[in-house]
Amino acid sequence: MRSLSLPAQVVLALGLLSAPLGAQDMRLPVDTAITTHHEVTIRGQRVAYDATVGTLPVYSDDGQPIASLLYTFYERTDVAEGADRPLSISFNGGPGSASLWMHIGYTGPKQLRIDDEGYPVQPYGVRDNPQSILDVTDIVFVNPVNVGFSRIVGDADGSQFFGVGEDIAYLAGWIGTFVTRYDRWLNPKFLIGESYGTTRVSGLARALQGRQWMYLNGVVLVSPTGLGVDRAGPTRDALALPNFTATAWYHGQLEPALQNRDLDDVLAEVEGWTLDTYLPALARAGSLDPSRRQAIAREAARWAGVSPQWYLDHNLRPSVGEFRKELLRAEGLTVGRLDARYRGVDAQDAGESYDYDPALSAWNHAFAPAMNDYIRNDLGFETDLQYYLFGPVNPWNRQGDDTGEDLRQAMSENPYLHLLVQSGYYDGGTDYFSAKYTMWNLDPAGRLQDRMRWEGYRSGHMMYLRAEDIVTSNQHIRDFIATAVQATRDGPAMHRPVGR
Repeated sequence: MRSLSLPAQVVLALGLLSAPLGAQDMRLPVDTAITTHHEVTIRGQRVAYDATVGTLPVYSDDGQPIASLLYTFYERTDVAEGADRPLSISFNGGPGSASLWMHIGYTGPKQLRIDDEGYPVQPYGVRDNPQSILDVTDIVFVNPVNVGFSRIVGDADGSQFFGVGEDIAYLAGWIGTFVTRYDRWLNPKFLIGESYGTTRVSGLARALQGRQWMYLNGVVLVSPTGLGVDRAGPTRDALALPNFTATAWYHGQLEPALQNRDLDDVLAEVEGWTLDTYLPALARAGSLDPSRRQAIAREAARWAGVSPQWYLDHNLRPSVGEFRKELLRAEGLTVGRLDARYRGVDAQDAGESYDYDPALSAWNHAFAPAMNDYIRNDLGFETDLQYYLFGPVNPWNRQGDDTGEDLRQAMSENPYLHLLVQSGYYDGGTDYFSAKYTMWNLDPAGRLQDRMRWEGYRSGHMMYLRAEDIVTSNQHIRDFIATAVQATRDGPAMHRPVGR
């Protein structure tokens, strides 16, 4: 692969992200790259690779740089170069979240130093990731505008970047530039997004087809958002219950008849009750017969590990935040929103909401030092700029989120496009049953189900932080890539001209 490092005069001609503030490295080039060479053992196999970290411009309609995005690109070098090597383009979410979470937590060749359940350990830093998917696909981790080291150039208007549609529009153009720069037009391509990143990649699937004429092989949604699929009112309230059940089961709060069963069996039963009994009852709302209301409260409380009176006090539809505060109130503890396995301590036991998310707090103080050290010292990208874990991207225009429909239309137009959805049972931010519901309702006609796959894990929003789950979740991505690429080679039955 050719080096992309640019001569100093070219860098200066392209402009700088920020003016010098006394330290020479505060001037970050708009378009530059640094490549280093590495090896890692993945599933017992030694894999040699190049790591390129750099910035690449976002161009205006008249061809001027208006922003520059930080990216890290991993290319395996001990296999023959060719058009059959898949390329995966990875985003985190927020919006406003840097790409470090999946970069050094999930699919990249380096992994955050954590214990087997995902809790941070000191000294902070990274180690080799023996579960990385680099053995089967090259990967680029992308930081949108104002996250990581990505920045607006000059006096460009930030509103053209910060919104559902705006984000998708400029990133589609940036991906087109990246694929051209690295000569990857002929390769199988996959998008991977986590959390709000799933909104992003769902919209990009259609935008890349319509604006860049770039057709994908697969999209991976990790802990997906609602993607604009309507699930308001009773539907939203009912869908949270199976996550409550999983959380209560993990903390040993269910009655013995449920607690002593395997989680998968318990969840299958509560999912059925949620759709067949709980949701219709919530739809009746105030018209529900008092005796029926009492019965629903008793059964919902049984599944959630709390009291029937508490369900009645919340009109049968408590929020995730209220449940996180209530479940372990008697022990003086709260449970995490993004990963209910984590426990927190509030200033007082009273109240309906918790003080902080103990899961996110634990993750932040491990990821931030590890990423700052890794990108500067291991990958050689030197700058005094602050690495934004969560960058300034507000106000964010949330109007017009129809990204689920974008993904459905992209799959309809592209019979080679496959979908994998991954969820953690203990994630209360983007709960697993809502993810199932969203996937089902992307395709109300049932014509795309054979290209859709859902997988669940006994962990939270970042299921890959648990040692057992990073093995299975990355293997699921490997299998998904292999299946999608093979399906492209075999050719779809639909859309094929019929000979006469």
